[in-house]
Amino acid sequence: MPVKIVKSRSKSKIVKGVIDYKKVLTTDEPYKPLLISLKKRTARNNQGRITTRFRANPYHRRLYRLIDFSRLDKKDIPAKVETIEYDPNRTAFIMLVCYKDGERRYHLAPSEIKVGDEIICSENAEIKLGNRLPLKNINPGTEIFEIEIFPGSGGKLIRSAGSFGLMLGIEGDYAIIKLPSGEIRKIHKNCYATIGRVSNSDYRNVVIGKAGRARWKGWRPHVRGSAMNARDHPYGGGEGKTPRGTRKAKDRWGNVTGGRKTRSPRKPSTKFILQRRPRKR
Repeated sequence: MPVKIVKSRSKSKIVKGVIDYKKVLTTDEPYKPLLISLKKRTARNNQGRITTRFRANPYHRRLYRLIDFSRLDKKDIPAKVETIEYDPNRTAFIMLVCYKDGERRYHLAPSEIKVGDEIICSENAEIKLGNRLPLKNINPGTEIFEIEIFPGSGGKLIRSAGSFGLMLGIEGDYAIIKLPSGEIRKIHKNCYATIGRVSNSDYRNVVIGKAGRARWKGWRPHVRGSAMNARDHPYGGGEGKTPRGTRKAKDRWGNVTGGRKTRSPRKPSTKFILQRRPRKR
């Protein structure tokens, strides 16, 4: 089990769950030619004003890993997995692969892939873990991730830790895909996808344990509306724990939330959705 439980030796009695990276990762040093530095402007606009509440820059410096989500310019060129690495900018692990022409690239690592495995992006590639091929050549029932929305656009859907979609079949020019949210939608059959599920599926079992770890990640304290003054929030004011005083749930600016549909009915991609994601109970 990659998640290990760490108990505090202090009086705080903190219990946290962390990923045991030593059992999964094969190196701590990233490949330097594929690193770039990004200036952080978290939650602020071009004037430096806060536009998103409760967010801040992460406490630690992060170098961005240049990841190839497409592989289309490396079609029919086999590659061998060299390392499985940690990426501070995403929940999934990444893998460094070396192509037969000598070029190295980062890709999202599928679950259970190992160093030394060979992968390929090809029109008629084998349905094998880590291979990338068009949806029209993938068998129904296969787990897939990193799916393109339009042919040649690069993988946009299903990239977070442990997630995967299901290939349900082909109907005309479109493949029918079941997304992790439960939504069933049509995507053009010439779009590419990667076989398998995204790595680090135990990420959902991580227990932060203390507020400090949230601050390290760039999450600032979230203030409850009922704890505010009446002028600052529709739930604010009153003595003690008073009810919210309004029938419908609202945000700080008085907009109705909690079940109100926000998707535009005239959105062009609505025609590709066969079944909306189930409502959470």
